[in-house]
Amino acid sequence: MTWVPPTPGDLTSPFRFLFWLTRSQSRRVAMGATLGSCWMIGLAVPPWVLSRAVDDGLVAGDTAALVGWALVLLVVSVMNALLGIARHRTMTKIRMDASFRSVRATVWHTSRLGASLARRVSAGEVVTVGIADVNTVAQALTVTGPGVGAVLAYAVVAVVLFTISPLLAALVLGGVPLLAIAVGPFLRRIEHTGGEYRAYQGRLTTRLVDVLAGLRLLNGLGGKAFVAERYEQQSQGLVDRGYRVAGPSSWVGALSSGLPALFLAAVVWLSARMAAVGDITIGDLVAVYGYVAVLVVPVASFIEGGGDIARARVAGQRIIDLLNLPVVRHNDDDPATIPTGCGPLADPDSGVIVRPGVFTALVAARPAEALAVIERLGHLSTDSEAGVTWAGVRIHDVAREEFRHRLVVADNHAEVFAGTVRDVVAGRLEPDDDRIRAAIRTAVAEDVVEALPGGLDAAIAAGGSDLSGGQRQRIQLARAVYSTPDVLLAVDPTSAVDANTEAAMIDRLREARRGTTTVVTTASPLVLDRADEVIVLIDARASSVGTHAELLRSDSYYRDLVSRAQEDTEADE
Repeated sequence: MTWVPPTPGDLTSPFRFLFWLTRSQSRRVAMGATLGSCWMIGLAVPPWVLSRAVDDGLVAGDTAALVGWALVLLVVSVMNALLGIARHRTMTKIRMDASFRSVRATVWHTSRLGASLARRVSAGEVVTVGIADVNTVAQALTVTGPGVGAVLAYAVVAVVLFTISPLLAALVLGGVPLLAIAVGPFLRRIEHTGGEYRAYQGRLTTRLVDVLAGLRLLNGLGGKAFVAERYEQQSQGLVDRGYRVAGPSSWVGALSSGLPALFLAAVVWLSARMAAVGDITIGDLVAVYGYVAVLVVPVASFIEGGGDIARARVAGQRIIDLLNLPVVRHNDDDPATIPTGCGPLADPDSGVIVRPGVFTALVAARPAEALAVIERLGHLSTDSEAGVTWAGVRIHDVAREEFRHRLVVADNHAEVFAGTVRDVVAGRLEPDDDRIRAAIRTAVAEDVVEALPGGLDAAIAAGGSDLSGGQRQRIQLARAVYSTPDVLLAVDPTSAVDANTEAAMIDRLREARRGTTTVVTTASPLVLDRADEVIVLIDARASSVGTHAELLRSDSYYRDLVSRAQEDTEADE
């Protein structure tokens, strides 16, 4: 299928998003509407043929006419069955296309958000959008086939009934508004309770993802039973909210079957009275019964379609909320080029200036302040990143591909995909075993690989769930080192390892990155002591710059900060 991403105008409301899905496959939707209309209208033809068989054959005693109309009825029934098959196939394709487009739009946008996605929306929300919401929205596109056909079939039957009896036609035309009035409150209730259910479902899915990711740790701490009990309680809360949604939904389902049946009974009763007094013929009575029986299908389609749209409004809003998350912009049309040999990275918001070719440590009492600087320097944040410059060039003006090739952000929350050690460390680059081993050595991860059966061919589970926190951290650092970027921004790369491993990691990283720019956020005195330059942040602003020894002598704030970090480290040990 030809895929074009939705425009900002398509994401202003759930209905605009549904219209985008419809417009994207307009020919197929038109075919579905045509087939649905022909099928619905075709349902009204057999009653008319049957009425002719009764009046012209049975009542008139004409056997030839009876056989002729019976053959016509057979042909019409076969044709309508074929139309029904074609309609169903087309509507299935429409729903599948809408589902695939929604999934593709979600994947496309989340890939544009990159590493910033995890800080803006929970994993459970993304999972729920990708599994439940896209199917709910796709189901709503059913109204483009049977829904359109229901309107046309209803109008045709009303016109035909008018030729038999204006009173019957008026009863039929007035019946549907009454049905809509009866069902309307339940549809609004579905929207309200469905929104609460959907939000709670997203939070519970997030909790499930977190529990599965930390299952090994929970087993080690003996907390699995406690977490399972809490999850069971919260799941029961979701069940209770599900009942609140199921209540009005069940009423809509019951009314979609019950109200048309009552409607049919009223019309048949009136037409039987009219036939008894001679106002209409016996054949007309049979036809009226058939027409009104046929109306059960479009009326039920009206009600079911209303329920589908009500649910799609809730699901569609969650999808467009995700698709409307702002993306860090890059100038890919007329990009600027960063000079060869790099240059300083400057963040005006914090006053941080990272000198090229220097191993720099960024320290703050609140780690979130240092992380915010890294996100701006790494072009992961939508806040004021246009002011960050690299060698005098705004990073906003650099092409995405060049920027991501030359600057890498190593985050401990970065995903580890399932694969061999070779594939995980190589990442998106072509694997080179010698370089991979060198990167593993730099990250002091040789023991991790040696402990796995198969060496570089050993398999690592999705998320690195079969590794400890420190092992996963070192594999992630090895992947960042392997990419050999001009600038490496590492967020607390040694936070999950012991002091001896930490010292070896920093020493080897300094050696491997000699002459290139490396920035690490840390509060570890051991790492700070090995940095060429330390930048101290106070209230998200750079307050002092120097070596670890110089700052210990001249900066009392830094001295207290390092002392607290040292005490915390000793307490942990």
